[in-house]
Amino acid sequence: MALRIERLPETALEAAEAFREHHLHSARKYLAEGKDLAIVVPPASFDHADWRRAMAHDLARAHAPARVNIVAGDDEASIAAALAFLEQAPGVTGQYLPLHGAGRFDG
Repeated sequence: MALRIERLPETALEAAEAFREHHLHSARKYLAEGKDLAIVVPPASFDHADWRRAMAHDLARAHAPARVNIVAGDDEASIAAALAFLEQAPGVTGQYLPLHGAGRFDG
């Protein structure tokens, strides 16, 4: 299952708060059912990586053995490829995967 979040505030602090306030409950509810979850978020500057990484780690620990990963990007082909990879990689959980141009230093 993929939880797609179309928009978040530009600043890291406001984005983290918006995620917690508007999307965290949905993610936890789904994970509580024991199902794997990929959270797809829009690209952001590198300063968002810390809260996104912490969210992926903490959700994965809290809901194991269900897997949770966060994928950041806006290119649908890249997102689809990342989601397909995660579907076939049962050992990957608790990861933040910024795709090209999605908050990494390459974009």
